[in-house]
Amino acid sequence: MEKLAIHGGTPVRKEKIYYGRQWIGDDDVQAVASVLKGDLITCGPSVEALEKKLCEVTGAKYAVAVCNGTAALHCACIAAGLGEGDEVITTPLTFAASANCAVYVGATPVFADVNPKTYNIDPASIEAHITPKTKAVVAVDFTGQAVEHDRIREICDKHGLKLIIDAAHAIGTKYKGKPEGSIGDMTCFSFHPVKTVTAGEGGAITTNDPELYRRLRLASQHGIVRHPEEFVEKNPEGIWYYEMQELGYNYRMTDFQAALLISQLNKLDMFSKRRKEIVNAYNEAFKDMEEIIVQEEIPESDTTRHLYIIRLNLDKLSCTRAEFFQAMSAENIQPQVHYVPVYWFPFYEKMGYKRGLCPVAEDIYKGIMSIPLYPMMNDQDVADTIAAVKKIAAYYHKD
Repeated sequence: MEKLAIHGGTPVRKEKIYYGRQWIGDDDVQAVASVLKGDLITCGPSVEALEKKLCEVTGAKYAVAVCNGTAALHCACIAAGLGEGDEVITTPLTFAASANCAVYVGATPVFADVNPKTYNIDPASIEAHITPKTKAVVAVDFTGQAVEHDRIREICDKHGLKLIIDAAHAIGTKYKGKPEGSIGDMTCFSFHPVKTVTAGEGGAITTNDPELYRRLRLASQHGIVRHPEEFVEKNPEGIWYYEMQELGYNYRMTDFQAALLISQLNKLDMFSKRRKEIVNAYNEAFKDMEEIIVQEEIPESDTTRHLYIIRLNLDKLSCTRAEFFQAMSAENIQPQVHYVPVYWFPFYEKMGYKRGLCPVAEDIYKGIMSIPLYPMMNDQDVADTIAAVKKIAAYYHKD
């Protein structure tokens, strides 16, 4: 039995690698530098160019760039008209913002359980949680895999609900050949550095609905309009005039962030291809291991994976998840855990949410961890990650 690094053995590699990392090339640096040397570094032409680019990538008619993915979700809830007394169904197996966005507008998050194989929100659980107060569903493309759009759309149409897709993980993913961004009523993206493409920070909302687009722009830009055809005042005094028509927020993206993201989006196909290669290598390596459960995908999803999650079969291991995690780190493969069920957090406990609400999600959480997945990984990095998982699993194997 090979001695684990955590017990004094030799790590599988010398340099540590992490679960995610951005890829910034000279072209990205040049794109940002060009804007920084120009006249406008915010409220300039690059944001408009980015929004057009996002429409091309997603197939959506409209896009609104914002400062981060959380702002995107908040704006979507505002545009959907959500407020006090409304309920919004979402998944607990996500970053907190997927639920927090409902709280921001005074609505109540309701947590539906997940599919035990795909880890995405379960349409049957969505339907079971609908009440007369339900007004929207925030469905999360967890790890980048598309949710079951057809079934969820059917449920939302049946009950008159807005469908907000949290595609923070899923830029580049397609469902039945259609890109994420053009399927839900609104789709929210994140461009944090560990995502498939990055603006440093940044987010966006896409939609095909012109009225939702109008509301999204108001929500993200102080509720202000600047075009005379949109004014309530029909005889403005001068060209400086503008109107605040609703209460909005300063969620604007800078021009240099937009320039970086345009450059990144030009490499999306390449990034997606490499992520798929790594995912395929992992799937092949782990498919027959008793100690590891591989996340399954629905055939309709052509997935650009943001995260690769292994789920420990703790019945076949003599260690805890924490011990496996620490052993991976000692082998210089740094994992992460995505995510603690949202309603386990003290904030939600104070609101009255209790553990046990979503037993499938909670059971999945107990054994999952994310291992390195990003385009800059070379074949040796991938091989080292696989070797570390197999080494630790063999050491702790339990018949």
